[in-house]
Amino acid sequence: MTRRRGRYETAPDPAREFLDAVQDVQPLPDRGRVVHSPKARAPLPLQRLEDDRRVLQDSVSEPGEADLELESGDALSFARPGVSRQVLRKLRSGYWARQDQLDLHGARVDEARGLLVQFLGQAGRRGLRCVLVVHGRGLGAGKREPVLKRKVARWLAQRREVLAFCQASAAEGGAGAAVVLLQATRAKTDAGAADSDGDDTLA
Repeated sequence: MTRRRGRYETAPDPAREFLDAVQDVQPLPDRGRVVHSPKARAPLPLQRLEDDRRVLQDSVSEPGEADLELESGDALSFARPGVSRQVLRKLRSGYWARQDQLDLHGARVDEARGLLVQFLGQAGRRGLRCVLVVHGRGLGAGKREPVLKRKVARWLAQRREVLAFCQASAAEGGAGAAVVLLQATRAKTDAGAADSDGDDTLA
């Protein structure tokens, strides 16, 4: 009785086959290529950011700490001294496009204060001129006027970068929102001087 050839032969070894295939391969010559190590990311200045946040928040005081002249009535508005009434009229008419908005619905007073400060700081760094702040129409317990609305108005008036603000149009929230005109940042002032018409800046 004869046995078939190769019945007991071992299976080929892939690793051995690979080594046999590359045994004549020669490494490429070194042509002086420089391999740069990955650039480490700069650490975030967390403490400085926190200090900046506290300084910004401290710049917005509570209502009783500042004597500010706000137009009375349901439709609050404000124009910084030196800003003409024509600017306020333009702001009411939608002359400037709303470039961003902050919604404070459901925020507590302290939380709303911090959010507003952060929002205005970011708007200034981005060079925004006109923003919308939605404060809602919620009434405080036992009071007949919106608590947050008055506080937001006074906070805005205390910020140097705020030139003017007024009640938003009905489509934008009406008595529950304010349109805010911001002073142009220094980087944007020169570039936009040709487009401004004098009434947009402080006298």
